Amino acid sequence: MSGVIEIEGLRKTFHSLRHGRRIAVDGFDLLVEAGQVHGFLGPNGSGKTTTLRALLGLVRADAGRMRVLGADAPEHLPRVAGRVGAIVESPQFFGNFTAYRTLRLLAVAGGVPVRRVDEVLEQVGLGDRGHERVKGYSLGMKQRLAVASALLKRPELLILDEPANGLDPAGIREMRDLTRALAGNGVTVLVSSHILAEIELICDHVTIISRGRRVAAGRVSEVLAGYDRDECLVRADDLPRAEELLRAAGLAVTVAADHLLVGGVPDPALVSRTLGEQGVWVRELAPVRPDLESVFLELTGAGPHPALPRQVDHAPADPAAAPVIDLDVRGVEA
Repeated sequence: MSGVIEIEGLRKTFHSLRHGRRIAVDGFDLLVEAGQVHGFLGPNGSGKTTTLRALLGLVRADAGRMRVLGADAPEHLPRVAGRVGAIVESPQFFGNFTAYRTLRLLAVAGGVPVRRVDEVLEQVGLGDRGHERVKGYSLGMKQRLAVASALLKRPELLILDEPANGLDPAGIREMRDLTRALAGNGVTVLVSSHILAEIELICDHVTIISRGRRVAAGRVSEVLAGYDRDECLVRADDLPRAEELLRAAGLAVTVAADHLLVGGVPDPALVSRTLGEQGVWVRELAPVRPDLESVFLELTGAGPHPALPRQVDHAPADPAAAPVIDLDVRGVEA
């Protein structure tokens, strides 16, 4: 299967006198297809940023094959660099430059029409602050400037590492709307973020990495469905009696302070019928569906159910790519 981004078997090891040998990425696969808004998730230290840096030629991989927009990466990445926009980690800007001057220099260096500067400043919500010095910007404003720099070239592929970093709730919503608008115009977006609820709102596909390895990949809905235990939250007028009746009906019941969690219930009507027939009246009956945060915590070893499968794979990547080059992504960041 071919895609806009294809990574197969990526491996990267770091060595240092202080920490010795550390495997950052260990046989990682990733497939991002055209038109997707693809979430790339993992705990701190899981290998997300190393993967993105290797993909963009900022670090040299030890093994693996990669392709970006059909070009072997990193050797042939310069052929497609003009079609890629990216911010990785926290881009740095000259504090005494204004946002406009910063973007204008990047536009000139990248052969981009200068009129794009005003367009991208408006696009990220900095239209009225573009002539202020960057050193006076908040963290969120600097993040907006970084996204503006990545949009200068009207990229076909946009790679965003923590784009909502430092943004307030209104800014996060604006970034969400911007991402959706870009996807609606045919831009493929790969976004890494710690705000899992936001990823669930804007992404149609997701890949989760833990300890350098892929532990889940596929449509968000499919990944979540793999962890749906058909559970219901039940509140009743006689909770101990409800527990007794539901256990007698062969259902798995977990008792909490003011409710029951009943598992293995594909149809909630079974609960209300079982209790109602015995004169126990249900006050609340609500299906409990997994969200991306709970699945993420379980897959990465931080959740309450370590016995769950460690691999959920709804979209196996089968890329045909190659090794690694040097790409100056300042124009991508730039």
